[in-house]
Amino acid sequence: MKNTKFDKTKLPSRHVTEGPERAPHRSYLYAMGLTDEEIHQPLVGVATCWNEAAPCNIALNRQAQVVKMGVKAASGTPREFTTITVTDGIAMGHEGMRSSLASREVIADSVELTMRGHCYDAIVGLAGCDKSLPGMMMAMVRLNVPSVFIYGGSILPGRLNGKDVTVQDVFEAVGQHQAGNMTDAELEALEAVACPSAGACGGQFTANTMACVSEAIGLALPNSAGAPAPYESRDQYGEASGRAVMNLLEKNIRARDIVTRDALINAARIVACTGGSTNAGLHLPAIAHEAGIDFDLADVCDIFRETPYFVDLKPGGQYVAKDLYEVGGVPVIMRELDKAGLVHRDCMTATGRSIGEEIDIVTREADGKVIYPVATPLSKTGGVVGLKGNVAPDGAIVKVAGMSEQEQRFVGPARVFECEEDAFEAVQKREYKEGEVLVIRNEGPAGGPGMREMLSTTAALSGQGMGKKVALITDGRFSGATRGFCVGHVGPEAAHGGPIALIKDGDIITLDAIKGELSVDVSDEEMAKRREAWSGPRETIYASGAIWKFAQQVGGAKYGAVTHPGAKAECHIYMDL
Repeated sequence: MKNTKFDKTKLPSRHVTEGPERAPHRSYLYAMGLTDEEIHQPLVGVATCWNEAAPCNIALNRQAQVVKMGVKAASGTPREFTTITVTDGIAMGHEGMRSSLASREVIADSVELTMRGHCYDAIVGLAGCDKSLPGMMMAMVRLNVPSVFIYGGSILPGRLNGKDVTVQDVFEAVGQHQAGNMTDAELEALEAVACPSAGACGGQFTANTMACVSEAIGLALPNSAGAPAPYESRDQYGEASGRAVMNLLEKNIRARDIVTRDALINAARIVACTGGSTNAGLHLPAIAHEAGIDFDLADVCDIFRETPYFVDLKPGGQYVAKDLYEVGGVPVIMRELDKAGLVHRDCMTATGRSIGEEIDIVTREADGKVIYPVATPLSKTGGVVGLKGNVAPDGAIVKVAGMSEQEQRFVGPARVFECEEDAFEAVQKREYKEGEVLVIRNEGPAGGPGMREMLSTTAALSGQGMGKKVALITDGRFSGATRGFCVGHVGPEAAHGGPIALIKDGDIITLDAIKGELSVDVSDEEMAKRREAWSGPRETIYASGAIWKFAQQVGGAKYGAVTHPGAKAECHIYMDL
């Protein structure tokens, strides 16, 4: 039976469903209960990162069923599949964190391979935790098929002593406990209530930051990122996403029609104005790479610098994702950005309409509490800024949301650690001094390997009341929940011979987020001598397996820590084979 809306002779699924030679393939489809009509409709991949590792993923299985209903209602045949997730909150602070960034590549690769192997015509991707969001979006852009992204939703805030609490409070409570300011019983009471539901971490950490990006870049339906995971109202977004992908397929609107350079700029704007995670500075260039667009950390940071910060979210501010949703969510933020002329309005979205058209539908105004009017922002520059200098020729990134101008300059002597464990041990034992710049090296994408996040260390510093009294720089990453003067993505990394490999204890380091400077008071001549004496990259315990493979392939953080040549080198488009 033919579906008159879709010409299967032009779709990838014709290779498994059409013609006498595909009879064996069709027999497999009949075995799964598909009808003749369903077999000859477009096949739509419904990809989820469902697992039982963490609350951010646990609701995705249920949500996928609703997406499938939407696909079916719009004359498509959904085919559900899953991929992995490594959840940073659980991987944090130990060797497991080395798996995190590598998992982004595995997610993108596995979704690509599943789509290619089964010749699916379009994709709806559901993701919940930090790396799964960019990983899923990277796969969409790499395949360049009609694509709709949907976020699994955020966790509800916990309540303790009349206040909202999040997992960030628990990480920082570890430092308070070590400092003797919190009893065992108080810590246990907090950990038991901080995460009361399914969903991703509630502050503007990496998951919620990239969820906002999914809307601003156009791959997700407007406001679909907002509702917390437990809300049954999320179902309407799932069903609508299933219908939307069929509309895109009918109109042949593909992922790269949506993800353009202008769309990436819109996405960077929303990271800046919400005080989002520094990890966006890694993921946006990686998504751009899949489309063959030049858009690196320097480009991201230029946009951050010229975008006002006006949404008051944790960790720098007061509110969580649920609060943002209740005051209108991403659509209201985009409307405020548009008032300041900071939105490229012509960018296509998953609705089949432009982002400008979508903004014009929005009627709600900034509430002045969670979302400030763009005309009276919290600060005139973005909540995340880039730094550059003789420590970081390829750049570095820092979240300044919630920091005063005075706090955005720090000068002090270096205290060098060769890995995060050494730094965390020193922090636990209080073997550091106020005014120092803690330098954690050999934690980059290749040198770590895996570019670990440093939340355990930074949260312990905050918990000890030292978050504003020391600074920290690393070629690794920081969690979106990190606060204080903590600079990540210092590039080139130590393993690639970057200047961070040559810093010594006592070197005077200047960090200036106002000027965008990260420098060390060491002459070029002295640096050259140190380079000659440098013994090369530190050996790691990863000499085989997936993490070794990642370390061999991965490029610099400036370009997104990617592991393949990207769209510039491709010789075909999957949809057109």
